[in-house]
Amino acid sequence: MPGRIFYVATEEEIKSGKATDIYFVRTKRILEAKGLSGVRVVAEVTPSKFPERWPWGVLCGVEEVAKLFEGLPVNIYSMPEGTVFFTRDYRGLRVPVLFIEGPYGEFCVYETPMLGLLCQATGVATKAARVKKAAGDCLVVSFGTRRMHPALAPTIDRAAFIGGLDAVSNIVGAEAVGQKPVGTMPHALIIVMGDQVAAWKAFDEVVEAEVPRVALVDTYYDEKIEAIMAAEALGERLFAVRLDTPGSRRGDFAEIIREVRWELDIRGYKHVKIFLSGGLDEYSIPKFKAAGAEAFGVGTSISNAPVVDFAMDIVEVEGRGPCAKRGKLGGKKQLWRCWDCMLDLVTPFGADKPSCPRCGREMEAMLKPLVKEGRIVAELPNPSEIRQYVLKQLEKVELEFPTS
Repeated sequence: MPGRIFYVATEEEIKSGKATDIYFVRTKRILEAKGLSGVRVVAEVTPSKFPERWPWGVLCGVEEVAKLFEGLPVNIYSMPEGTVFFTRDYRGLRVPVLFIEGPYGEFCVYETPMLGLLCQATGVATKAARVKKAAGDCLVVSFGTRRMHPALAPTIDRAAFIGGLDAVSNIVGAEAVGQKPVGTMPHALIIVMGDQVAAWKAFDEVVEAEVPRVALVDTYYDEKIEAIMAAEALGERLFAVRLDTPGSRRGDFAEIIREVRWELDIRGYKHVKIFLSGGLDEYSIPKFKAAGAEAFGVGTSISNAPVVDFAMDIVEVEGRGPCAKRGKLGGKKQLWRCWDCMLDLVTPFGADKPSCPRCGREMEAMLKPLVKEGRIVAELPNPSEIRQYVLKQLEKVELEFPTS
């Protein structure tokens, strides 16, 4: 790719349909040659089973999908961004998260980038939601952009924030969600200065006052010794101590947390919180929270979250009506939800509004207009609004872990 510093597709390449698989370009050429490029279809996007046996996902990437198709002669109905969704409805039918209708020859090349926008962001948002569900009221910060290509930092941190995390550490990631970046200090600062206390005091002297003082306390000595040193050095100004102990030295990490908490408390430093980072996920956070940790920096498990495997399939063709390949259900569909029961029901599009099979209450149509003839018609809420929508839904679902 001559003239390019980094191996990333440009916005123009994505928007023009160049960031696609070659067979869609060939399909477009064939349809044009045969006079079929204007044949209208309905194509729906559905998930297969979730990775790691997750019971639910958090849909993310919808705003980018809308912008991808903006200006094309298509209509799109979609779940709102941030919706908690399941792979199957009440009867076991596959759930559509969105559908596109329009001339297939006009939008076929966009299938690859559209799925990419949805699959990765949804995986990150879902993992973040699981982590936040496990952490409860504790502060959780996204630390994971260093594990992925830097071009993806806004995507990763936006999805992590939408999924429920409280803050992000990456500067451009924070810009993407309209927040200030949050972070502590690296071991490098302490090592370069040659002394923990000198580094903590330098941070306190130089960094603006509104930034919480969080001292990294595991560079050279035992964690509880350095925690006491930091508390004595900064006193009331110390907000938290951060433990980022490497796995080779960690031992029983929950026991280390209990020791640090005890030693701080008996010396009058109950205001100092314990902030953990390093190899955390929704499985480990509950036991560390129970031991006394009150804030978490979560990185790789979120930024490197497994993608949610969405697929797009034609389910209706103009003049032929419902049709679909094996394993998929033909026809344009609507998805209905009972918010009281968190129960979903798939029906043919245009069918009467159903009542909840479980409680009898009225159900809500979840596939709502997003794009009409190339014009974005849905309101696109900001990341903070989407995050609040997600957090409200998390109160209605359980954090299930596979038993085997």
